[in-house]
Amino acid sequence: MTIAERPLRRLVTVDGPDGRSFLLADGAVDDVLHDPARPGFSLTRIWATDGTPALALAAEQVRAMAWSLGAPTHGSVFRVLVLPPDAGWRATTTPAQVQAWFRSAGSPEAWCGPDAPHPYMQKTRTLDLCVVLEGEPTLVLDHGPVTLAPGDTVVQRATRHAWSNRTERPCVVAISSHDAAA
Repeated sequence: MTIAERPLRRLVTVDGPDGRSFLLADGAVDDVLHDPARPGFSLTRIWATDGTPALALAAEQVRAMAWSLGAPTHGSVFRVLVLPPDAGWRATTTPAQVQAWFRSAGSPEAWCGPDAPHPYMQKTRTLDLCVVLEGEPTLVLDHGPVTLAPGDTVVQRATRHAWSNRTERPCVVAISSHDAAA
């Protein structure tokens, strides 16, 4: 079973009063955002911080944080993106549906609009550290697309971009986003 086909497992560690580490939590992550216009799409929030230095928040505190494609002010967020093949949604998705998804993700201002090179092109005030886990996603930039492979990394510096899947299988990308100046 591939990463795209199963719930993501999250393990959370903590030190006890005796200073020894143990597992505080081990289970499926339920903090997932889907897009009805893109069947198979998911964005799973693994963890977030609300400042630096980061506090050891509880899972409930992370879950209670508002969704945003950006990172909390002075904070960070770690997510896993599953991209279904574009062929399954691209011809039928409207700008209104894309705009609705950006609103549901808490980031209507991130959308670059219907004239961008990709319907889901976005710009957030984040430094994104990305690694391709599965598949061959395409990073769409204003000056052209770049095809990636498993193990490739991207340092996304608060620029306009979109993730596209021009293959027949889902792609999975892990993204650690950090609050940044644009």
